[in-house]
Amino acid sequence: MRTLLVGDVVGKPGRRALEAVLPDLRREEDIDLVVVNGENAAGGFGLTQETADAILDAGADVITSGNHIWDQREIIPFMDGELPILRPANYPTSAPGRGMLRIGPAAVINLQGRVFMPEGTDSPWTVVEQLLTELADDPPKVTLVDFHTEATSEQNAMGWFLDGRVSAVVGTHTHVATADARILPKGTAYVTDLGMTGPVNSIIGSSPQDVLTRFLTALPRRLNVAEGGPMQFNSVLIDIDDLTGLATSIRRVDRIVER
Repeated sequence: MRTLLVGDVVGKPGRRALEAVLPDLRREEDIDLVVVNGENAAGGFGLTQETADAILDAGADVITSGNHIWDQREIIPFMDGELPILRPANYPTSAPGRGMLRIGPAAVINLQGRVFMPEGTDSPWTVVEQLLTELADDPPKVTLVDFHTEATSEQNAMGWFLDGRVSAVVGTHTHVATADARILPKGTAYVTDLGMTGPVNSIIGSSPQDVLTRFLTALPRRLNVAEGGPMQFNSVLIDIDDLTGLATSIRRVDRIVER
């Protein structure tokens, strides 16, 4: 099974880059399953039904998220519906939505880290153990984990924790693509951060002036998605053995899209 996991889509530039790259890439690489992190797709913060539809129309099968999934409240009524949207599984069970989705022969799990991240989530380690126990009764051929984290050490630890037990562990959240895509010793594909699908001339997707003002003055300032210039598309392509559920290859697929 060939899977593509795409880094955080940021605002309109990110959606445009996704629409420009994904349809052709999916066809050319004969990709079976596409997972896109969409938690920043609506103006840089959160997700709406319209932006979710745009991501799905571009070729995504599942939309994962993270701590910004709640920023656009209009998406909340859809979290328990038919749209294939995930929120981190280690949010309290009283939170809307789900953290795992089975789609065809695959299961996609969304988790959120706790180091330097908002408080209130359960242990991702305990929750993923519970989910894997649930899956053991009817195991999928492929299991993909999007771990939404700030600390690279926490992400790296999750990769080793799940090595040989899932097909892939990929990081999202920092919007900075890492160069460590590899297969861990027991067969799990791993990358610390997928990166970002959004504006190149930005500070992790936001207007440089807005971010610099925050740093230089320590005053609150609204962050706007950067406009103008080229856009980037960050992802990894993973081949998985259907019999073992373990990865056979992983490689970065990064593109620049000119406006």
